[in-house]
Amino acid sequence: MEAGLYGPDGFFVREDQGPADHFRTSVHASPLFAGALLRLVDRVDDALGRPKTFDLVDVGAGRGELLSTLRPLLPERFRLTAVELAPQPGTLAAQPERRATQPGARGSRPGELAAGIAWRADIPQDIVGLLIATEWLDNVPLDVADLDDHGRLRKVLVEPATGAESLGGLVDAADLFWLRRWWSGPGRAEIGWPRDAAWADAVEHVRRGCALTIDYGHLRGERPPLGSLTGFRAGRQVQPVPDGSCDVTAHVAIDAVAAAAGTPYGLIRQREALRALGVDGARPPLDLARTDPKGYVHALAAAGAEAELIEPAGLGGHWWLLHGIGLGDRGSMLL
Repeated sequence: MEAGLYGPDGFFVREDQGPADHFRTSVHASPLFAGALLRLVDRVDDALGRPKTFDLVDVGAGRGELLSTLRPLLPERFRLTAVELAPQPGTLAAQPERRATQPGARGSRPGELAAGIAWRADIPQDIVGLLIATEWLDNVPLDVADLDDHGRLRKVLVEPATGAESLGGLVDAADLFWLRRWWSGPGRAEIGWPRDAAWADAVEHVRRGCALTIDYGHLRGERPPLGSLTGFRAGRQVQPVPDGSCDVTAHVAIDAVAAAAGTPYGLIRQREALRALGVDGARPPLDLARTDPKGYVHALAAAGAEAELIEPAGLGGHWWLLHGIGLGDRGSMLL
């Protein structure tokens, strides 16, 4: 998974494509998502007392689409940083849980990135503001385990060129410890502690403010019995072949991630989070069609975009995990 996503010809570092060519996130779905995050930014800014410099850090920033949308809407005192691995020929990318802290691995800045946005491969230290990670953790590489004929948990091996699977050696002690705590059901399991470590490390970079991760995931009592590992290519779900031709992703054990950070948190679905930030998907009144037909059409289009963002079976089912750091009780009241 690491090689297929971040190796020399990995999916996220290839020059001939961007992630948006293959899958659609909330960031790509509508600028209304950025508008909702702008309201959250304002709440965090207020809770911090309007600091002289407010850090807005986007981890797993793709090609910087979210920050490029927000930059013109924010004052100059806001310092925007995109954290991502951009295409760079011949560069072996660091695995995501290490790229959070490893300096030196630098990709080239995307040409379409708006001015006034810093670009780097590691999370900056001492953030005062808001760290956001939208659909980042699902691409942090992990191992998969499955039962053999004797009921023993073994690592699942994969042939990189074809995606064909076979069973390898027994899971090690660290894997077994995590599985017994967080994925105790029988059968195939995805060993999620690398995601826990990646998020805990990211949260540690926030000195004061909030850390928010948004992703699809599941809770301990609802783990998928066959796992969730899959691939995406050109907008279609495909076999997760780790050859660099497709996104290889697995849902996040979001409760394990939440506990790993060791700070107070709130955990809600995107549907509820966006509604708390003013996105409700309500259709405009029909009377508007008679008094302002053009305004009605625009309002109807906006309602359609909002409905996609809060659809429970789609993007609205994503989890929002928000940690408040150094904000006291105010951190739990931002959503």
